[in-house]
Amino acid sequence: MEWLILWLLVAIGIGLLLLSFRFLPNKEVWLSFLLNAYATGFFGAIVAGAGLLEYPVRFFAAYTDNSVIFEYLLYPVVSVYVYATSRRSRRLGVAAQCAGYAAALTGLEVIFERYTDLIKYHRWTWKHSFVTMFSLTLAVRLLTKRLIGETKK
Repeated sequence: MEWLILWLLVAIGIGLLLLSFRFLPNKEVWLSFLLNAYATGFFGAIVAGAGLLEYPVRFFAAYTDNSVIFEYLLYPVVSVYVYATSRRSRRLGVAAQCAGYAAALTGLEVIFERYTDLIKYHRWTWKHSFVTMFSLTLAVRLLTKRLIGETKK
């Protein structure tokens, strides 16, 4: 069942990434996506490497402790949509949207942790996930906006 879920998540992630090119300029999609993938991969390696959580069923299990699908596809795609939906928002609106996306992802993570073998918490809780995802989403969103704004000048 877990492998079916993983493949379904890959299909959803690729589909959403391709769809994002229809309403955002390529530069904005790639900048947001790659900044998030880089940061998430870095922090994910620390968290999984420290044994705070684990991914019992994952792609590339022989090569990495990380969840490749989440850290390098799904979460970066979410970052693109955070950027897209908050482009014209003020700081409070951006923060609220980042909190909403982080809450939704945390809720899905908790469901996967409880009912599948895709993720297991050890010295980690949903609160850690929420704070980490909110902070990272907000930081990447603000950095992306700053970099895009500077390239338009």
